[in-house]
Amino acid sequence: MNFKLVYALIFLLFTQFSISQNNDVLGYKIEGDDVVFTFDIRDYKKFTNEHTQEQLDFNDFDIENVVVSGDFNLWSRDQWKMTKINENIYQLRKNISDFTDEFSWEFKFVINNKYWAEPSKKATNLTPAVDENGRNLYVYNLKLFAVTPNKDGNICFKLHGYENAKKVILTGSFNKWDENLFRMSKTKDGWELTLDLKPGEYEYKFIVDGHWIYDTNNPSKRKNEYDGYNSVINIKVPITFNLNGFSAAKNVILAGSFNDWNESDIKMAKTESGWKTTILLSGGKHHYKYIIDGEWIVDPKNPIKEYDNHGNINSVKMVK
Repeated sequence: MNFKLVYALIFLLFTQFSISQNNDVLGYKIEGDDVVFTFDIRDYKKFTNEHTQEQLDFNDFDIENVVVSGDFNLWSRDQWKMTKINENIYQLRKNISDFTDEFSWEFKFVINNKYWAEPSKKATNLTPAVDENGRNLYVYNLKLFAVTPNKDGNICFKLHGYENAKKVILTGSFNKWDENLFRMSKTKDGWELTLDLKPGEYEYKFIVDGHWIYDTNNPSKRKNEYDGYNSVINIKVPITFNLNGFSAAKNVILAGSFNDWNESDIKMAKTESGWKTTILLSGGKHHYKYIIDGEWIVDPKNPIKEYDNHGNINSVKMVK
């Protein structure tokens, strides 16, 4: 049986949030760079035998251990064991680095290494589980995504007009084009929603009362498979490059894959310890070198190096 398709729960990264006033996100919270899985016995009334699918009451069950099991740990039933905080709550804290760069994951809480905990509390991130043939298993899983609505986030999406619309949804590659999750708030001149997005390039659209539209105020767009367009946004963050020494140099340039290896574009400023510059970079891998009075060198303080397609060896900067 394909457990990855059978046992679902998707996961949402960087900060805890409420998607609507009446529904809660269940099973996790975000604290800084940590994902905190939280299993609260009071949110559950049933557990399901993994093999027989029989459902029993929690009142008739002795909990020996609780484990987080998902596609991020190959559905292990014993690796990610949770810590008992009190008589009701178990928790497991994992750093963001423990996960891949995927936008979503699937998981369940597993009790005594073989029983699924089935939520009874209403939550926005519940979804029916199915087997590999698409048949409903009559049990539920939880959803989490790798992007968070956050009023203090780094990008605010705005849609002007549509004052008579009843519901506007923001959807995109950052949430696997979910048609319900990111509901926008109405403002005096339109709709908006602020997200906290990792550096990278994303495609997105608005869904206005069921009608999909691209962002007419954003000139950056890309043709999609439906012969229409998706809007495109590139999230960049400031990255500082430091080159120590070379105090006798007259001119130091930073060049890389991020500026087509331009030999004059990014001039570094001299400091007491060497040379320094800060530029905006998108997420991903970037090759770079320093040009010192016309001589190209790799970064002597960066051990990460890689050959390019032309046989040159360059320093590597990873932005996440």
